[in-house]
Amino acid sequence: MAATEPTCSGMKGKIALVTGGSRGIGAAIVADLAAKGCIVYFTFHRHREAAEAVAADTGATGVTCSQTDCDAITGVVDRIIGEQKKIDILVNNAGTTADQFIMTLPPDAWDKVMDTNVKGAYLWTKAVSRPMMTTRSGAIVNVSSVSGLIGTAGQSAYCASKGAILAFTRSIAAEFARYHIRVNVVVPGFITTDMTAVLPPQIKRSSKDRIALKRFGMPDEVARVVSFLCSDDASYIVGQSLVVDGGLSTVVPFR
Repeated sequence: MAATEPTCSGMKGKIALVTGGSRGIGAAIVADLAAKGCIVYFTFHRHREAAEAVAADTGATGVTCSQTDCDAITGVVDRIIGEQKKIDILVNNAGTTADQFIMTLPPDAWDKVMDTNVKGAYLWTKAVSRPMMTTRSGAIVNVSSVSGLIGTAGQSAYCASKGAILAFTRSIAAEFARYHIRVNVVVPGFITTDMTAVLPPQIKRSSKDRIALKRFGMPDEVARVVSFLCSDDASYIVGQSLVVDGGLSTVVPFR
C-alpha cells in the first residue's frame, strides 16, 4: 500500500488566520494548514515579496497589518468574517526580538518586543473572541519559545515576552473553554529560520551541543504540531504547552 500524507481530522474548509505568516515558522504553518484543507489568511508587515511567494505557493491570502494597530486588526477580522462568515482558527505566531544585554537595551527596543509579541497576541485574540463565541467553537494556538521557559542571556525582552505568552494562554484558555474555544501554546526550541541563521557559528555549535537530538528543528516540525492542536484530533486538549525543542529544555544530552 502506498504511503499517504498524514492528515488532521476536521480541517477541510476551516477558516484559519495566521499572524506573521510570510517567513520561517509562520510560513510553514500557513503551508501546513492549507495542505490540510483550511482556507488560510495570514498577516505580514514588511516582507511583501516573501508574503506574495507564500500566497502563490499555498493559495492563502496575505494581508498587511501591524501587530499594534488595533483598528487595522479589527479591520482584518471584519474582512474575513465578511468573506467567510466565521473564523475557526487563530494562530498567534508573529514576533520579534531585540538581543542585547539588559544594561544596553534601550526602553524603546523593550517596548517594541513586548508590543509585537504580547500586545499583538492580546489584540488579535480579543478581535476574534466575539466571532468565535458566537459560533461557540474555535481553536487558538499561541507560539511561545523555549526561551520563555529556560531564559537566555542577552534576550531579556524576548524571554519576558514569550514567558508572558505562556501565562496569557493559560488565562484565556480558562475564559474561553465554556464557549468550546480551545486555547493552547506551542513552545519551539532552536528552529532553522532567518532568526537563527544570523547566529555566530560558535553559538550554533554550543546550542546544538545542548539539544538531545543534536540538531536544530525545522519549521515544518513546529507547523505540524500547530495543525494538530487546531484539529479535531486535539478536541480534549485545553490550556496546554507543547514543547517542540528536540529535548533542549527537559533532557540532559548523553555525552
